[in-house]
Amino acid sequence: MKRILLISLLLITTYNTYSQNKEKVEIAIQQGEYWWGGLSSIGHNTPYDSETIESHDLWGDNKGNQAQPLLLSSKGRYVWSESPIKYSFDKGKITVTSRDGKIEFGTAGQNLRDSYEYAVANFFPPNGKIPEKLLFTKPQYNTWIELIYNQNEDDILKYAQAIIDKGYPPGVLMIDDNWQESYGTWEFSPRRFKDPKGMMKKLHGMGFKVMLWVCPFVSADTETFRHLAKEKMLLLDADKTQDILWADTKNKAAIFRWWNGASACLDLSNPDTQEWFEGRLKYLMDEYGVDGFKFDAGDAGFYTEDIVSYVPGMNPNDHTTYFAKLGLQFPLNEYRASWKMAGLPLAQRLRDKLHVWTDLEKLIPDLMSQSLMGYAYTCPDMIGGGEHQSFENTTTIDEELVVRSAQVHALMPMMQFSVAPWRVLSEENNQFCLEAALLHAKMGNLFLELAEEASRTGEPIVKPMALAYPNSGYETIKDQFMLGNRILVAPVVKKGERKRKVILPKGKWLAENGKTYRGGRTIEIEVPLSRLPYFTKK
Repeated sequence: MKRILLISLLLITTYNTYSQNKEKVEIAIQQGEYWWGGLSSIGHNTPYDSETIESHDLWGDNKGNQAQPLLLSSKGRYVWSESPIKYSFDKGKITVTSRDGKIEFGTAGQNLRDSYEYAVANFFPPNGKIPEKLLFTKPQYNTWIELIYNQNEDDILKYAQAIIDKGYPPGVLMIDDNWQESYGTWEFSPRRFKDPKGMMKKLHGMGFKVMLWVCPFVSADTETFRHLAKEKMLLLDADKTQDILWADTKNKAAIFRWWNGASACLDLSNPDTQEWFEGRLKYLMDEYGVDGFKFDAGDAGFYTEDIVSYVPGMNPNDHTTYFAKLGLQFPLNEYRASWKMAGLPLAQRLRDKLHVWTDLEKLIPDLMSQSLMGYAYTCPDMIGGGEHQSFENTTTIDEELVVRSAQVHALMPMMQFSVAPWRVLSEENNQFCLEAALLHAKMGNLFLELAEEASRTGEPIVKPMALAYPNSGYETIKDQFMLGNRILVAPVVKKGERKRKVILPKGKWLAENGKTYRGGRTIEIEVPLSRLPYFTKK
């Protein structure tokens, strides 16, 4: 071990430039060594090895999903920084730099489990809390694909009633974007919601808990905008004054371009802004009975322009963290973008996937990447894909893809429907999705137990084979995973596949169809569209 540590230290090259405070670490990849980390949305590119040529700069770029200044090795090595890093793999050499902040590099043991456990203990220990239990124990339902920007009381109630009528178990219902009057004016639109309080009461009566979509943006030229600008609660343009005689304020709010247009943005580094936003959300809970919130946007890339905030000298990623910390006040939450929030009780969803088979293949490795970055409470996007354009023409929907997607979700910590399976699928294929939903509910207590264990130990709910069985040569397996320590899940992620191979570790394994297999080998099994294969260690 001393020799390994000495070699590691010799491979580090560090320099500091007084004016820029940069740091650099160079690492030689060892023979047979694999690396993970950095970005969950490209987890399918991992593990990196001595042949990899790839580079990513986390400063101002989380690539639409969870990010972490962390790299972990199958040889027990690790890289960490409290600041955004840039990491480059170039055929056997890793170069890690930071614009401002120390880079920690060392050896914690001999395998991926050793490096992961060291990272949990030293960089993002769990705090003993989990998100709302219902997120794990029952399927989730999001109104986005069915209603898109026409979120309205009548159709939301119809969607909820259809869930019940079709036999799906009620769980968390998420009302997505455009329920509100405008961005920043978090009040139900009176044009689309005649009796929001009554709607909430009906949804609760059906067995749902209800979340509302929110974001940090504020529509310009609204009463809310003028109030926030006057009170200095918005991020400012670097040219932070304006000479307009009739303006209520001389503070010049920065305008951000995002997928819904151009808006101002809350400065959540300001305690007054935090208090204002929390107050608006708690008002919705008290006034209407809302149970929680889907926190969208907040990506570091929105904050890379020259802006001025209450806390000076912030890097773009810090703004993402301020937005994510807001969710800690609300146990029923969901995030898509996060920076250094591992170990904390936030539900983390993978970014939107397309309705294509290549994206379905990404779900397992991307979610395993979340796990290795310390994000245990995870959801693999929406079943069938979260891009609404894919579902606008029902003739282009691939029914097999929707079914297999539901099966991939079924034995992950959370599963989320959006497109209504009963609307776009045949009766038989809808039944397969229903069976996946019922299986998830049946396993609900197990998901909850694993989530509570994660809150104490940092142990992921979904594990890559290499984490559950280190030193076994399982580093490159991307189409099966461990649920806890005893259940191996091997969904189908390729179109038309009716047979697949499963790698079973040593021991005896009981398949969901009652067959027993001897482990320590690769088996081939039949996988008709009706089957989700999983194996329990005896």
